[in-house]
Formats: sequence, structure tokens, C-alpha cells
Amino acid sequence: MAQWQKTTIKRDNGEIAEAQAPVIISASRSTDIPAFYADWFFHRLKEGYSAWTNPFNGVKSYVSYENCRFIVFWSKNPEQLLKHLDYLRERNIGCYIQYTLNDYVSEGLEKGVPSLAYRIDTFKRLVDKLGKGRVIWRFDPLILTDQISLDDLIGKVEHIGDQLFGYTEKLVFSYADIALYKKVKSNLEKSHIHYRVWSMPEMEELARMLAELNQKWHYQLATCGEEIDIEKYGIKHNRCVDDDLMIRFAYQDKVLMDFLGVEIKTVENSLFGSEPIPENAIKLSETQYAIKRKDNRDKGQRQFCGCIVSKDIGEYNTCPHLCEYCYANASKEKAIQNHRKHELNPLGETIIG
Repeated sequence: MAQWQKTTIKRDNGEIAEAQAPVIISASRSTDIPAFYADWFFHRLKEGYSAWTNPFNGVKSYVSYENCRFIVFWSKNPEQLLKHLDYLRERNIGCYIQYTLNDYVSEGLEKGVPSLAYRIDTFKRLVDKLGKGRVIWRFDPLILTDQISLDDLIGKVEHIGDQLFGYTEKLVFSYADIALYKKVKSNLEKSHIHYRVWSMPEMEELARMLAELNQKWHYQLATCGEEIDIEKYGIKHNRCVDDDLMIRFAYQDKVLMDFLGVEIKTVENSLFGSEPIPENAIKLSETQYAIKRKDNRDKGQRQFCGCIVSKDIGEYNTCPHLCEYCYANASKEKAIQNHRKHELNPLGETIIG
């Protein structure tokens, strides 16, 4: 886990407290901040800090935003970000959005999200605002039930993928790993969802079908946190918090590049032509490329997670989307209760208020 620089903050009550000051913020794997807590987050960003409760030991700590240079947003309905994105530009804070856009409408697995058409329209509006590549399509997770077969999943992916053509460069997916998350198994069973555990042959077949489907789109296909190696289908292991994307979108930010250990190089021309660009380089323009000098991977994440170091500021049991397969809520009742607490104090130090 990254050891961020420490600083001091002045809390809302006037007290002085120690805080960690991360460079990269994840908002958030633990709850849908853009959908339900965007106003809270941007208020706290302007205030300079927020409080965070460790989900494993319950200890409260503080996160300062004074060093923040990049934010990765995660959401199923990030429309509320549209009114705040200009502020990030004013602060010279880069961002991109991991946008989970599934189609489980008829099966009722995501009762708390808007209609699929509305969410697709939001995706396009965000791309128009931020630029192509900064909004990443996730179909996550892929889940098998007594109502959803492999063919059904491919049909759902195709339906969305056709409508996002020209608006996304990438499709990230994962297979629902119900055995790994006891909360997921319990919640599905409470809701009488008759799920099926993925077998290796089914994973392989789904990958093959996706690759075949992708021949008409040519999206980058990638898995999130999966052990299975399906690179033979052109499907790579993803970094959702991705330094390559940060370099691509914010290479002019020297502070961020120094933190990531990146050197920006200019193509040198001579009588003998241009020097060759190294194979591991990230091309930025016709005359510039980037070289990473260090491994930024977050060793504190799951074994097959490729994400780089970031500080997640979300809290579990706070997302009222109430998706049936959710790993971040112990129960729907707890999530609703905590969201109500937030509404009583919507700009407080913590999400819950």
C-alpha cells in the first residue's frame, strides 16, 4: 500500500489533524460517488480534505487533497459529474471515468439504475465533454443465472456496444466470482437469484464469442482482476487505475509525471532520419513519447489486479443502487440507512455525514 506524504489539515470544527495527501484519488471502488455523492465530493475537494473510515478496523483518518493531480471515477450513473468537470480543469486535476454500463433490466438485477437508454445517453454526453478515451465502458460483472445464458450475455454486450461505437475505445469485463465474495452469495440467495458459477470452458467460450463480436468494433478488450489467460483472443489483463492512461491524458503535468516516474522524450531528427522510438514507449504525439522508469503497481490489491497506487475515498454499505450482486453492501437495508444519514448532513467530513 502506498505511503502517501503526510500533511496537516484544519477540520470543519477548527481542530488541526494529520492527514495523508495522495496524488491519485479513486472515487470509488467502494460506492458510487458520482451517482449519489458528487456534490459531497466536490465540496470536500474545495474544502481541501475529507474523512475516511477503514472498513477493516473502523479507524477514522483524513485525506488531504492538496497534492491531488488525478482522479479515477467509478460509476453506473455518472451524470452528476457533468456539472463539476469544469472545476477539475480549473484545478488542473486530470480524470477519467470507469463507467459500468450493463443491461440487466429485464432480470431486475440493477433496480436502482436509470433506464439503459438514459445511461447510454449519459455516456455520450460525458464523452462529448471529456473527449474519447476518457470514458471507459465496463460490462461488469458478467453473470450467469437461470435467466441469463452465454448467448444472452453476448446479445446484451452487442446491443450496448453497437450504440457506443464511436464513443468508446475499450470494453472491460469480469466474470462474476460469487464464491470469492460471501456477501454477494448471501445477497443473491436472499433475493432468490438462481446464479450459476462460471466454469473455465464457459469463460473461454465467452471470450471467444466476444473476440468474434469485436471484429466489427475493434475495441480494446480487457478483463478486470481475472486469473484466466485469454490473450489468444486479443483480451488483455486490465489496469483500471492506469498510469498509461494518466500519461496519455496528463503528460504535460510534470508533478504527476515525476510521481509516476515518467520521462517525456522528444523524437530527435538527424541527417539519417528520426531515431527509433523504444518498444515500451507510450506515444504522445508525432514528436513526443513517454518512458516509465518505475513500476507503479499497487501491491496491496488483489493478486490479479493490475491497478497502480491510488487512495480510495469511498465507504462500503453506502450505495443505494442496490444491485443484487453487489460486493460493497453487506445488506440493502444498511446501504439505505447510511444514505439517509448522508442526506441529514450532505456536506460533512465523511460520506455518511
